[in-house]
Amino acid sequence: MDYSLMQRLAAEFIGTALLIMLGNGAVANVDLKGTKGYGSDWMLIAVGYGCGVMIPAMMFGSISGNHINPAFTIGLALNGMFPWAEVVPYIIVQVLGAMVGQLIVVACYKPYYDQTENTAHVLGTFSTINSVGSKFNGFVNEFFGSFILFLGAIGITKAPFFQDNLGTAHFALGFLVWTLVASLGGPTGPGLNPARDFGPRLVHAMLPLKYKGDSQWSYAWVPVLAPITASIVAIALYKFLFIA
Repeated sequence: MDYSLMQRLAAEFIGTALLIMLGNGAVANVDLKGTKGYGSDWMLIAVGYGCGVMIPAMMFGSISGNHINPAFTIGLALNGMFPWAEVVPYIIVQVLGAMVGQLIVVACYKPYYDQTENTAHVLGTFSTINSVGSKFNGFVNEFFGSFILFLGAIGITKAPFFQDNLGTAHFALGFLVWTLVASLGGPTGPGLNPARDFGPRLVHAMLPLKYKGDSQWSYAWVPVLAPITASIVAIALYKFLFIA
């Protein structure tokens, strides 16, 4: 079935909002004081982000491609696998979806934001930060994590094994993200997605939270540029090696 651009943009908007609700919602459950999950371990967050990718992929993968990530959209376009005319609309709805998803997280957890005095924990429920304050380490971490994500995403969706069952491919993508967060997520979060970081960071900057702290805009370029660069390289490499 062919879907209109408006239908595909709606899928990207909802899919990105779901990603943020499930992923950053898991972070909020672990890091905000007084929640039922307060103080839980990192695997709860990994599950949240894994399902935050898998569920929208299974819902919208056959409609919009379930990019839900500007870096993936740009990487595909630069490698001739997505029309340039649709890149800007896709990115706009992805960022807006991330902002709406974050606003829903805040609405659900507002009483717990009000009693969490640790401003780093508050910011961490919105966007990424490097745990030792290093932009270089943050870029390295985001680049290689994103490289694996996009190489895996293009490899899984293009693999002959999955061509007759994209649902299984989308299921596998969720486990890929789950594993990435569990294995390489410690230094930065991780972001792996410019919309996932920039949209919620913008919401953090705008909202009058009780213990807001700094939005750390000096770091914000890292989780935007690193995934975009990694996406371009990963998709180009896969195309060169495996797509005639």
